[in-house]
Amino acid sequence: MKRYLGEAVNALCESIRFDSSLSAPLNGMPFGEGAAKCLAHFLALAENMGLETHNYDNFAGEAIFGDGAEEFAVLCHLDVVPAGAGWTKDPFGGTVEGGKIWGRGATDDKGPAIACLYALKALKDEGFRPKKKIKLILGCNEECGWKCIEHYNKVAHMPEEGFSPDADFPVIYAEKGILHAQLRFPVYNAPFSSFEGGERANMVCDYCTSLPLVRNEEREARLNLQFDGGKLISRGRSAHGSTPEQGVNASLPMLEYYGEHEGVRHAIDCLFSDQYGLKALRDETGSLTLSPDVVQYKDGCLCFLCDIRYPATFSVDKIYALLDKFGVKYETENHQAPLMNEKDGKLVSTLLSVYEEYTGKKAEPIAIGGGTYARALKHGAAFGPELAGDEVTIHQANEYISVERMEMLLEIYKKAIKRLTE
Repeated sequence: MKRYLGEAVNALCESIRFDSSLSAPLNGMPFGEGAAKCLAHFLALAENMGLETHNYDNFAGEAIFGDGAEEFAVLCHLDVVPAGAGWTKDPFGGTVEGGKIWGRGATDDKGPAIACLYALKALKDEGFRPKKKIKLILGCNEECGWKCIEHYNKVAHMPEEGFSPDADFPVIYAEKGILHAQLRFPVYNAPFSSFEGGERANMVCDYCTSLPLVRNEEREARLNLQFDGGKLISRGRSAHGSTPEQGVNASLPMLEYYGEHEGVRHAIDCLFSDQYGLKALRDETGSLTLSPDVVQYKDGCLCFLCDIRYPATFSVDKIYALLDKFGVKYETENHQAPLMNEKDGKLVSTLLSVYEEYTGKKAEPIAIGGGTYARALKHGAAFGPELAGDEVTIHQANEYISVERMEMLLEIYKKAIKRLTE
C-alpha cells in the first residue's frame, strides 16, 4: 500500500483546502459552495480511478465498486465543523509538516474517507472482485443534522450493513443516544444587555461575550475575564460535544460573573452543577454527558443549545423526564436513537479481528458517546481512525492526522473491506 500513500496524502491536502463547513445555501448547493466543491473533488478522484460515481444533488455522493446483488456500505462525511479559534496553522491550508497533515477535517472525516477511497483503488488494481456491491457514501451534512442521509434515503438505496471510519479503534459496537435540545432560562431584570457564545451544538463553547450593565473589575480578574471594546470576553477550549471534559466551556465563567442573579444561578445549577442528576445515568456504554455548547440572550431568556449524549440502554423519554424537572421550556432540535450491536456478531467480530491482526494486540469492542453514520445502517459499526492515547484534535484547533496513521488506515481499511465483501 505504500505506493498509494503519496497520492492519498496529496488528495487529502487538496480536500482540506475546501472549507466544507455549513454555509448559506446556493442554487443546487444545499450546504453551501465549499461542501459542494469538496464533494465534486472527491467524486472526480473516484471517477479517475474507474469507479462508478453518483452525485445526489450535492446532499451526498457515492463511489461504487463491484456489482453484487448484496450491498455493503462505507459511510464517510466531507463536511466539517467551523475552524474556531486558536489555530497556529492555516485551518484550510492542507499542509504537511512534521509528519502530519494539518487542517480542519484531517481526522474528522476527510482523512479516513480518502483512505477508504484508495483502499478501493488498491483492491481494484489487484483484480479483486467483491461478491457485494461496495458503496462508499459521502455525506455533506453529518455535523449539522444529517439532511444528507435523509436525502440519500429518498433518492438511492442504503445498504443494510457496513461501517463508518469516523470514531475509534478497535471497533465501536455501541453509540449513545444523541439529543440536541434548546433550553430557555428566564432572566428577569437581566444584569446584562447581551450574552452569546458558541458556534455549533456539537462543539464545546470556546468563546463567549456579554455586555454587563455594571462592571465588577475584581470579579473579572478572579474569573479570568477580559474587558475589551466595551464587552466582557471569556475564552475556553473547544472539544467534541460528546467529550466536554476534554474542553473548557467559556460560558461557565461568564455565567459565574452574573451568578448572584437567580435566573442565571438556576442555569448554572441545571446545566453545570447537574442539580437533577442527569449525569448519574450510566450503563455499559458510559455516563450521560451534557454540554451547553451555544448560548444566546433573547426575549428575556438565556437560551442554551445543549448536546446531550445518553447511555444506549436508556430511552429518550427518561431524559425528557429529567429535563422536565428543570422547570423551563425546551425544544428538541435533533434526536438520534442509540446504536447497539452484538459484540460477537459477524460485523463487529470481523472488524475486531482485522484490527488485532494488524496491531498484534488483543482488544475488546468499545462504546462511545459520539454519533456516526453507522447508526444509519441496520447493521453498522464505527471503525477507526483514532487509537487510545491519541492526542485528540477533532473539533479543536490544529486538527491533524499523521502520515503514519494514513498509511495504517490504507492497510486496515483495505483488509476490512475485502474480508467483509469476499
